[in-house]
Amino acid sequence: MARIRIVADSTCDLSKDLIEKYRISIIPLNIVLDMNSYLDGIEITPDEIYQWADERNTTPKTAAPELGSILEVLRPMAQAGEDIIFIGLSEDMSVTCQSVRMAVQELSYDNIWIINSKNLSTGIGLQVLRAAELAAQGLEAEEIVREIKSSRDKVHASFVVDTLTYLQRGGRCNAVTALLGNALRLKPMISVKDGKMGVAKKYRGRQYSVVRSYAAELEPQLMQADPTNVFITHSGIDPTIEEDTYNYLQSLNYFENIYITRAGGVISSHCGPNTLGILFYSK
Repeated sequence: MARIRIVADSTCDLSKDLIEKYRISIIPLNIVLDMNSYLDGIEITPDEIYQWADERNTTPKTAAPELGSILEVLRPMAQAGEDIIFIGLSEDMSVTCQSVRMAVQELSYDNIWIINSKNLSTGIGLQVLRAAELAAQGLEAEEIVREIKSSRDKVHASFVVDTLTYLQRGGRCNAVTALLGNALRLKPMISVKDGKMGVAKKYRGRQYSVVRSYAAELEPQLMQADPTNVFITHSGIDPTIEEDTYNYLQSLNYFENIYITRAGGVISSHCGPNTLGILFYSK
């Protein structure tokens, strides 16, 4: 039986520890600042992106991986005859999966499966971890692919945005809406459904109180979730909020693993700092 390799793009927002533990390979997307392109998670940090964006009152462009970057990751695996499962950013948000398909054509290698996660951030990461765990259990590639595809609609991905400024700069809300929203301290809860983002609710107030309300309102769903893994994913936030959210999830005495991860450059470019999400599989 061929060795199975799990591959994801950099928007899966898994920590270095998890990537190393599960031997996951990452294909980086690109962050474009002016005329310069940087590899997400390798050549630029979210804090550097925030500084650049605030100095210029704009946001970076983000782009799918270049063909060369994809081939650099996949070619050695193909040459070794390994089974490759790639799980990528929602095709409603990016052409990343299509770029990988183009690379596969160049390789002329049959044992590569491409999965549209229909999600983003650790909504992808949850699927990547599940695939890695199934591979460790000895399942064959086709079985893993079937399981990930059949359960991907059970991923619950949502997050609360602190400022509308970055969404406005990126064209995802107009300037008037952003101005009024920031003045009124409105914080949208963004959720992912069928591979697309939408506003599920709006909160008002300071981010500390908003995140507490958001977490508490998720409790009925959390208590019906798959208890294996839950993620707290943020784009750089007050450590007090991070700790409070972790303690809340721990107090439920329900989840086997509570992971805290920092969102990478692509996600941070669009949502801005102080965004936090709680992500999990429903049963």
